[in-house]
Amino acid sequence: MIKSIRVMLEQKWKFTFVDRQKMKKNPWHSPWVIALAVLIALGIIALVTTAVVQNKPLPKKFKYGIVLDAGSSHTSLYIYEWPAEKQNDTGVVKQLHVCHVKGPGISSYSTDPKRAGASLQECMNEAKVKIPERRHNETPVYLGATAGMRLLRKENSSASDKVLSSVAKSLQSYPFQYHGARIITGQEEGAYGWITVNYLSEKFKQAWQFFQTPSTMGALDLGGASTQITFVPHEEVVSKDNALDFRLYGNDYKVYTHSFLCYGKDQALKVVLAEQLQENDEDVLVNPCFNKGYTKNMSLSSIYSSPCVSTRRNSSYFFHRGTGNTTQCRESIRKIFNFTGCPWPRCSFNGIYQPQLQGSFGAFSAFYFVMNFLNLTTTTLEVAKEKLAAYCSLSWKDVKQNYPKIKDKYLEEYCFSGTYILTLLEEGYNFTSENWNNIEFIKKIGDSDAGWTLGYMLNLTNLIPAESPAVPPLPHAGYVAMMVLFSLLLVVLFVIGYKCFGRPSCTSQKYTI
Repeated sequence: MIKSIRVMLEQKWKFTFVDRQKMKKNPWHSPWVIALAVLIALGIIALVTTAVVQNKPLPKKFKYGIVLDAGSSHTSLYIYEWPAEKQNDTGVVKQLHVCHVKGPGISSYSTDPKRAGASLQECMNEAKVKIPERRHNETPVYLGATAGMRLLRKENSSASDKVLSSVAKSLQSYPFQYHGARIITGQEEGAYGWITVNYLSEKFKQAWQFFQTPSTMGALDLGGASTQITFVPHEEVVSKDNALDFRLYGNDYKVYTHSFLCYGKDQALKVVLAEQLQENDEDVLVNPCFNKGYTKNMSLSSIYSSPCVSTRRNSSYFFHRGTGNTTQCRESIRKIFNFTGCPWPRCSFNGIYQPQLQGSFGAFSAFYFVMNFLNLTTTTLEVAKEKLAAYCSLSWKDVKQNYPKIKDKYLEEYCFSGTYILTLLEEGYNFTSENWNNIEFIKKIGDSDAGWTLGYMLNLTNLIPAESPAVPPLPHAGYVAMMVLFSLLLVVLFVIGYKCFGRPSCTSQKYTI
């Protein structure tokens, strides 16, 4: 009996000892298992960290440019910015800020040129604030003078040179890269306006995205001293003086453009008034282009001082009285256009070649401001004529009561300006009732003003070297390879762990006596 108990105790002790030995040999308690777990944890941390660092937002690099539009009646400063990286050799430019210079255009300072440069200082100081200081020394500044300075150069080249010299001296005193102040040609003004309209309408972007040349919009620009028409015709431009070639976003464009000096709305008014005075020997001018009841004593020098006016009268003043008749007004305006003697297959006016109109057109500057005031931007040609006739037939007293916040010097000219625009577009540029709605009167597209300055800046970015773009820490291929490697490593570690330790651990065996 005692012997049997002893045997049983010995067997129990033996099995208990074996169980304890197996427990001591349990691999989960081994140092290399801990190391394996640490490796898995580090792999997960590395995977997550790489993904976060690689995909964090990159710092944006921008370049800036300043363009001053020195027009006949005023000057405006535009600040543009674009990413340092370019698309198909053309920067993605957008308008950042605009500042309108106080006072008249720089051509008005012909007798006191120093004031021309001084007039720009307030807006240039704004530019210093708007553009980051670290970018000042690499920001180009350009001034482009348009028809007002073209007329001054035509009349007095010495005075125009002094005005430009004053402007250059003022711009060079700022910490920007001065790239010149010059009088741009009418063709340049028209072409850059065309670039602006198509850029803002994303026509160039569509061409770049779909690897084709899309239909473009034409551009109609009306300033104080000149007007421009620009578009891409289907036919070849036979007049080389009216042909320009551009390459933008990898596509080539053959453009027709022409600028008519003295046919801006302000100079056209002076020419019409001079013609009317020439037909009237009296010192009272009865004018159908101004509202009935409008009266004003005017100086002849305000008209005859313009180089666009060839006729002269000896008296100093005349009495100006409106009658508000659009039919008679249109007849007066037609006299400043010459619709005969076209030496080309087809012409606009004054013997200037113009191919057949093609596609849609964006009309901006004074085209927009006048037509928008008269609420004629979305009507048919016939309705526009009717509404304009109704407006011109209003008495001057009613007009002033209806628009009390508008200054008289602007308000008094809307009847003439509206009639002039309809005459220019229909009889000058050959728009008809059928294609009138192809004209879109625009002030802005998106956040940018329509005008030649954006096109000018956009074209100039081809001359500005692109910076190296901000890039992720790893190239895309390297990033993908590293993520795959880390993922495979983790999978291998998990498989090893499962194969070695995924089986149920040895447990103590139970026996009964």
